[in-house]
Amino acid sequence: MKIIDAHMHFFKVEGFDQIAREAGGENTAEYYIKTARENNVVMSIAMGNARSETPLFGGITPRVPDLAGPFDYKNYNQPKEIAYCAGVDSQNMTMENAEATANEFRRYLETPQCVGIKIYLGYNYVYAVDPRHFPLYRLAEEFDVPIVYHTGDLAGGHGLLKYSHPLTIDEVAKEFPKVRFVMSHCGNPWLLDAIEVAASNENVYLDLSGLLEGNFDGDVFYEKHKDYFSYIRMWLNYIDRYDKVMYGTDWPLINIKSYIEIMKRVIPEEHHQKFFYDNAVRVYSKLQKLL
Repeated sequence: MKIIDAHMHFFKVEGFDQIAREAGGENTAEYYIKTARENNVVMSIAMGNARSETPLFGGITPRVPDLAGPFDYKNYNQPKEIAYCAGVDSQNMTMENAEATANEFRRYLETPQCVGIKIYLGYNYVYAVDPRHFPLYRLAEEFDVPIVYHTGDLAGGHGLLKYSHPLTIDEVAKEFPKVRFVMSHCGNPWLLDAIEVAASNENVYLDLSGLLEGNFDGDVFYEKHKDYFSYIRMWLNYIDRYDKVMYGTDWPLINIKSYIEIMKRVIPEEHHQKFFYDNAVRVYSKLQKLL
């Protein structure tokens, strides 16, 4: 079975180097591509983290992947198996530079590999429905790409949780019904809230990235935390919308092989094709030309 990792990071920074080692890997492009191919991961979507170049229109430029070297959006120089979502520095945006920022993002979205826009709620003290984001939402609708939000827990004790709670997505989903919105990490630990928002809005989806971290034996870890995983499965079964949930890892936080093993137990086997591949192709519509 082919797999798409709908949420990972392709970012050269010391902190990620350490996290990768703790997960039994290396934070290098070569290691990731080798491990992905060994596990039949045919495409990965990196959430942009690295700063990009000087703005052309007076706006805030996107954050991008750079693990394979300094990023060049015109002559794409990351591995062909890596697509990306352009990251947003929401706190640096103002109503005055919001349209200019959308223009900065436009030139990235015009390239094949930019398949979405990532907003880091919680790390940035801005709500999803803040009008500063609206030009980006209109841009996402124009290019038929999703808006991806960080939702739920915040790493390292940084940020404010009130901005990353999944219930904050309900309002913006109704304000922009033609835009697809993805809640990363299924709003963990507010799993039920995130699943309810997805169930209540046809344009809202979930990824199950980053629900755990480190290096672990998949079967042993599953048994140890069976109640946690049973809770997720209970509510996914309740809404019965496995067309709304996608596989993702949050790599380099996890061991890829072990995370696949865990997710194969969390998601019923009859839904594996949708979860591991089909839903990502549908939500990230630009992937079809890259695969």
